[in-house]
Amino acid sequence: MSTTSTPRDPYEVLGVERSASEAQIKKAFRGLARELHPDVNAHDPDAEEKFKEAAEAYEILSDAERRATYDRYGHEGLRSGGYAPNFDGFSSIGDLFDAFFGGGGFGGRSGPAPGADVAVAVEVDLLEAAHGVKMEVSYEAVDRCEHCHGNGAEPGTPIETCERCGGAGQLQAATRTPFGQMVRTMVCDVCQGDGRVPKEPCRECRGRGRRARTRKLEVEIPAGISDGQRIRLTGRGHAGEVGASAGDLYVLVRVGEDERFVREGDHLITALDVAAPLAALGATLEVSALEGDVSVEVPAGTQPGDAITLRGQGMPSLTRGRRGDLRVVVNVVIPRRLSDEQRGLLEHLNETLTAENLRSEESLFGKLRRALGSQTA
Repeated sequence: MSTTSTPRDPYEVLGVERSASEAQIKKAFRGLARELHPDVNAHDPDAEEKFKEAAEAYEILSDAERRATYDRYGHEGLRSGGYAPNFDGFSSIGDLFDAFFGGGGFGGRSGPAPGADVAVAVEVDLLEAAHGVKMEVSYEAVDRCEHCHGNGAEPGTPIETCERCGGAGQLQAATRTPFGQMVRTMVCDVCQGDGRVPKEPCRECRGRGRRARTRKLEVEIPAGISDGQRIRLTGRGHAGEVGASAGDLYVLVRVGEDERFVREGDHLITALDVAAPLAALGATLEVSALEGDVSVEVPAGTQPGDAITLRGQGMPSLTRGRRGDLRVVVNVVIPRRLSDEQRGLLEHLNETLTAENLRSEESLFGKLRRALGSQTA
């Protein structure tokens, strides 16, 4: 950043006072570097440039002679003395971080890697989701090698201390950088951080201690589960390297649609067609529920869109311990293709209707709000 524009005050960049101690400067730089690390701040396109600016500020203030020169003469004094930041020796921002903090700095691993997680999906119908069901899932996962029992050695052969790292599991390398000599710590490339290596690698897994295989597992789908929810099974994912934990298995549950119902949380909604005369007279009708048909009382004078609630006929709750409701929305069906006799009966009925018969208990605006609410629900 400083090579293309006027460089900022290094004290301002690190957010420290001009009287800050060496320890305070170091602490401020590490905190800022942590915020700008690619693993933490992957979505900031300027993170690399910001870190370079912070690194330049730290390079100036962490060196007593450079700091004194800057305090007296500013950036111009540093340039006159031959100082210039140079990051060309680093192929990536990761290398730059490693130069300051070593391979295990922020997020770099210093031991055997844990196993990765595995995700699988299963599909159940609404009735299975209501009752709960056990399902067998099949998936590919890296598992412990059965031939060597995970230690990577051919059975009957010894496991020895790694000669490359001396059993430490890590290597240190000194690198000359624009900031001086930096010591970089990295995982040993021979033992992968374990500190030990088999004298004779397992012929089945070639010393890795793990092999890919197909697993089959019975998973219990709890009653009341919703579409898109996940079930986590700890330690059922990929096996880790020797000495590390296994990943987890995540089972994504897809609940298939049921043409009879619309689900809203623990509640179910269904529609019931009722002929106009029955809606006016009232009737006891059958409606589909999860466990089969149930009787529903349609009150006399039921209007189109009226909802009748059947308590406890919905889905079980995963958390509340009780079932939701079944809401029956009445669809009043107006007869069509009438015979002469039917038309005559309806005409006679129409002639006998009074204002009292047609008076609504709900205002026009109330009807409009209810109709619009049902369309947006």
